[in-house]
Amino acid sequence: MTGSISDRKHDRKSVEVLSPAGDLSKLKTAVNYGADAVYLSGTSYGLRASSGNFTKEEMKEGISYAHAHGVKCYVTMNVMPTEDDLAGLDDAILFVGNESGADAVLVSDPGIFAKVRALCPDLDIHISTQASVTNSAACRFWADQGAKRIVLAREVSLAQIKAIRANIPEDLELEAFVHGAMCVSYSGRCLLSNYFTGRRSNGGACAQPCRWSYSVVEEKRPDMELPVEQDDRGTYIFGSRDLCMIEHIPELIEAGVNSLKIEGRIKGEYYAAATTKVYREAVDAYCADPEGYKADPRHLVILDKVVHRDYDTGFFFDSPMDDAKIDYGKTYNKPAFVVGEVDSYDPVTGLVKVTQKNKLYKGDMLNVLMPEGYMGPVKVAELYDSSLKAIDNAPHPGMTLFIKAVDDSGNAVDLPPMTFLSRDGDKDNGIKPCSD
Repeated sequence: MTGSISDRKHDRKSVEVLSPAGDLSKLKTAVNYGADAVYLSGTSYGLRASSGNFTKEEMKEGISYAHAHGVKCYVTMNVMPTEDDLAGLDDAILFVGNESGADAVLVSDPGIFAKVRALCPDLDIHISTQASVTNSAACRFWADQGAKRIVLAREVSLAQIKAIRANIPEDLELEAFVHGAMCVSYSGRCLLSNYFTGRRSNGGACAQPCRWSYSVVEEKRPDMELPVEQDDRGTYIFGSRDLCMIEHIPELIEAGVNSLKIEGRIKGEYYAAATTKVYREAVDAYCADPEGYKADPRHLVILDKVVHRDYDTGFFFDSPMDDAKIDYGKTYNKPAFVVGEVDSYDPVTGLVKVTQKNKLYKGDMLNVLMPEGYMGPVKVAELYDSSLKAIDNAPHPGMTLFIKAVDDSGNAVDLPPMTFLSRDGDKDNGIKPCSD
């Protein structure tokens, strides 16, 4: 049976917001900021070895926490395995399928797919973007093998997605990346990292050499480096712009995408919070009123405050041949510095308990990012250390602080747990923003 998602009822259950969970803390953040599902990895077989990832006990705890909040969990096992990698594969699959509580596993290798089917026949399988699925015939092939969902290659356009949706079974789900870093290589299949550092790109240990600066050397003149001219900051011929489709939610849903995937397991909690919040709100608004939907301008403001490269719509509207999406600068946009995360609020004292992320000053005006709703900037009217001693600034990241945050009328405000506080710009030269 075939059909378009646009022919079905638009509701929250039919369009999923899928968020990255690089570790247990990021998982909880994504859950509380509105994710329908999260994707995560164990300590092996996932493609983000540099993220915190999950031990077996952490995975069980995280999945239990997510399920308690009605959120699904998908475990990535999408490496391109070598023969040596097969040694512990069965045990890893059995744990994910029989003990972790995972709702699905992501794979790209046919051998891993076959093992999952044999060892855990009831575990849903999603086909990773690493499998480079770009057409309906490939979708039907994987569906015939028992796959429940296809994560389409990032090079597939919206027009192509619509054509694929019309020619595959209606119950075969389609997932697409809608936000985050893009890879210069086709569907992430890159060997630069292997060549330069010995870290295997398709084994989860990519060193991201596409972000490095390059020059050309003529064979007979090895001591003469010739820059491939771009600008005075250097030559970055492989780095891609970042993907952002927040202004195109209707097109994505109407093309037939069931799950909107946010890249970023190695990024911080603030990133997980901000991206999940805006895509959650946009999807809910569209599903509630498709005809009257309008993009919320606040969403781009929020997304612009996370560390990112210049945004682009990827290959949804342009082919790689028309526009390779190269980012010709090394600089990341860092318009906001996260200074703290709220732990709790005491209505008696009006004080907010905060875990500090970056240097914070009494008198600072701070942006507020909350799991639900919006609040204008607040002022740090009073600042105390963990012993409630009044201080003028908090210079050491990781401090436990108490602040009285007030609105523009001077009234103390109640900030819920997991609220992030950030400052536009930075007062101190040399202070680096946190990874969020």
